[in-house]
Amino acid sequence: MNVLVVGATGGSGLAAIDALLAAGHAVTALARSGRLPDGGPARAAVRVLAGDVMQPGDLACAVAGQDAVIVTVGIRENPLRVRLRGPARTPMQVRSAGTAHVMDAMQRAGVRRLVVQTSYGVGESRDRLPLAARLMFALLLKPQIADTEVQEAAVRRSPIDWTCVQPVNLNDGDGTQPPFLSTQGEVRRMQVTRRQAGQGLADALGRPEWVRRVVAVSGA
Repeated sequence: MNVLVVGATGGSGLAAIDALLAAGHAVTALARSGRLPDGGPARAAVRVLAGDVMQPGDLACAVAGQDAVIVTVGIRENPLRVRLRGPARTPMQVRSAGTAHVMDAMQRAGVRRLVVQTSYGVGESRDRLPLAARLMFALLLKPQIADTEVQEAAVRRSPIDWTCVQPVNLNDGDGTQPPFLSTQGEVRRMQVTRRQAGQGLADALGRPEWVRRVVAVSGA
């Protein structure tokens, strides 16, 4: 399968790329810098395009010829700075507006399959959050979570074959244990590595029963 990864230089995006390559997919990455961090011989096979998710023209070129798209866009700046002063390098609406641009490009190109990383605690999983996570969302991550709510709602209204993947709190651990995946909003731990989240994103492509479903991803 030809798969485009948008948000390719973030931790989840890179992990998704590595999982896709391991599964035998042909991967294209869209990155503002036009390059990926070194990841060994396997990652050297990725076709990298310079482009911005906020530029519809860049997406039109990137989506052409793809079978599926994975979106992992977000704000990688210090969350406290973002909360107090706003992001310096990335638009606050990058998740909602960027994903809307992706979906528009997909519909124009006739590409049906979309997997989007959102966040556990938005949409139907909102009421399942522990109190500590609710406080963090309200006090520290409120702007990003508000944009993610808009993003996921728009994806769920879309006529394309979408899956929303909702990881719990992400960390940079290097554990290789498979993630726990649930379409019922169940989680086992409130921590998951970016590697596990990337595996969940890649796995979603091969699960037709997950089309138009929300999948929670947590550490097993």
